[in-house]
Amino acid sequence: MFACRCTWVLLAVVVMVVSGCNSGDNTTDADSGDTGKPSADGAKYLLAEEPADAQEVCEVRKTAADGDEVVVVGRIGGEKDPWVEGMAAFRIADTSLKACNEREGDMCTEPWDFCCAPKLADNIMLVKVVDATNKIVSSGAKDLLGVKELQTVVIQGTAERDDVGNVTILAKGIHVRP
Repeated sequence: MFACRCTWVLLAVVVMVVSGCNSGDNTTDADSGDTGKPSADGAKYLLAEEPADAQEVCEVRKTAADGDEVVVVGRIGGEKDPWVEGMAAFRIADTSLKACNEREGDMCTEPWDFCCAPKLADNIMLVKVVDATNKIVSSGAKDLLGVKELQTVVIQGTAERDDVGNVTILAKGIHVRP
């Protein structure tokens, strides 16, 4: 009987160790600090050094004219799914915005959507990774660049302003902050 109980206790300990003893906290993959590796094709778009004079998303949205060369800093997010499927495009939000996981007691499962942020539309923009001919890269940005939600990125590229005032950045280089 004692040997049987020991076996069950040992089995329970092994299960807890293998499962990682999940404490049930409110972390997400984006919170974990683990970053992916860029694909072989994506590495050429990543900048080892951060470009100087980066402006916040809200500032670039206010001041950039169509065709302006810009450097913008933002956090990947701004909606529940910031990735554009089938192409290297994603949304970034102004770094002044507080993600839901940074708000005490908030249990949001997608903190990168910044759902509690005021005037969210004024503080997000689309980034499209483009090749040397200004064609958007057809691989998904997440796998291409090895990035994830809530990472801070500095984008070097060209502003593209539409008739409604939306600004998209045609990215030629991306620096991912550690």
